[in-house]
Amino acid sequence: MIATYDADCDVQSREAEESKAIRVLAASPTIIANFDRLRRGLDVVRPSQDDSVATSFLRMLNDEEPGQATTKALDVCLILHADHGINASTFATMVAIGTESDMYSAITAAIGTLRGPLHGGANERVMRMLQEIDGLDAVEDFVLGRLSRKEKVPGFGHRVYKAIDPRATYLKTFAESIATETGNLELFKMSRKIEEVMEGQVGAKGIHPNVDFYSASTYFSMGMAIDLFTPIFAMSRNAGWAAHALERLEDNRLIRPRCQYTGPHGANYVPPADR
Repeated sequence: MIATYDADCDVQSREAEESKAIRVLAASPTIIANFDRLRRGLDVVRPSQDDSVATSFLRMLNDEEPGQATTKALDVCLILHADHGINASTFATMVAIGTESDMYSAITAAIGTLRGPLHGGANERVMRMLQEIDGLDAVEDFVLGRLSRKEKVPGFGHRVYKAIDPRATYLKTFAESIATETGNLELFKMSRKIEEVMEGQVGAKGIHPNVDFYSASTYFSMGMAIDLFTPIFAMSRNAGWAAHALERLEDNRLIRPRCQYTGPHGANYVPPADR
């Protein structure tokens, strides 16, 4: 939608594409925060031009001044989620921009991949799991039950990392402070207990917390609805998607993978009436 208000949408110079990326980065926090306010029947809060993205977003979302620990934690989350290699959404960005499409279309392609549960929504599932558990004392039995049924525990394991996700290690240092500041310390303790049980059961297999595990309780403690977790991820990853798109345009070639046919050969044609 932002593209329809940009007179330079079809201009494909480096300067124009950078401008589009900045427009997306600037507009996304306002769109997400006020989408949530409007669906709750609340008035729109305009963004601040003088604060960080994290501070302005939280003020728009909750219409109050955020605490220092909360602001710092969101700022850290946005930095940690800004880029992470050539995953599904980043690759989708590169494929789209590689056709010489525009920045808006490339980022839209990336967002589409987050609809799939194999790439987006992991921290949403972590939070829903935490809500299923009946308190700190019930954590161990809950986790062991899932493992015995061969069910996944959201927020653990990674396609790349077989050691602890370094982003998760850093984020955990802020999760406790924000939980304390917002009165959600029990939620952090439950997360920590899940990590302890999982480490004892599957840590030796290289299954450790990833960045989504502690971001779940962090976002929830900030007062965010669970279905905002993935949009906030996109709000951050816009920066990484745009950076990869701009880099691709510097020395672009159309991305065109080849396929190898593995079906039958020499098949006879059968008229439709005889099939």
